[in-house]
Amino acid sequence: MNATEDRARRVAVLTSGGVDSAVLVADQSWRGEVVQPIYIRFGLSWEKAEEDHLRGFLDSLPPDCQSRPLVVLEFPVADVYGSHWSVSGAEVPGEDTPDSAVYLPGRNLLLLAKSSIWCALNDFGAVALGTLKGNPFADSGAEFLDGLASLASLALDRPLAVRTPFAGFTKVDVLERGRHLALELTFSCIDPQGGEHCGRCNKCAERRRGFAASGLADRTTYADR
Repeated sequence: MNATEDRARRVAVLTSGGVDSAVLVADQSWRGEVVQPIYIRFGLSWEKAEEDHLRGFLDSLPPDCQSRPLVVLEFPVADVYGSHWSVSGAEVPGEDTPDSAVYLPGRNLLLLAKSSIWCALNDFGAVALGTLKGNPFADSGAEFLDGLASLASLALDRPLAVRTPFAGFTKVDVLERGRHLALELTFSCIDPQGGEHCGRCNKCAERRRGFAASGLADRTTYADR
């Protein structure tokens, strides 16, 4: 295998600890890739609980899908986001709100800007995101992701691919793919209570619907039950 092929097998997985990105870490390892999970701290209100869960999930991975130790990058956005609910923790979108309510402006742009530089400096040839089928946001579409990969490759003077291996998957597909993993250790909440899922926010509702549709037992600890 030449240096270019080896670099292409080295994949940085942007993981928040949610079901999609957490299962993606295992999935890429099962495919024989050298997998580097990356967590980026923006200073959002739920990140302490999210990162704690992510570390627990990664520690629980079976021997056949081990990844490299978690890399954490700092990219505070409070000076840009100001009083946005994701920073303040006030008026968090509830279980009856539409997907648009939880849009974080420029999130994928920020994630990929920081991680692409890390990849260039550490000889990784690809960044992977857990984007699913039907994602409604423009910064998760092929036009944006392919364009950013081209720009990053130009700016960094080396090839960088941006991959979305789950782009054709539904939430149920991902849950089925990760059914033998400790999915209860993944984290989806945007208003954690005592370090656990609140059970009442937009993302908790999405999580509950996904488990219900999949037929898998939801062993998540929710503060409201």
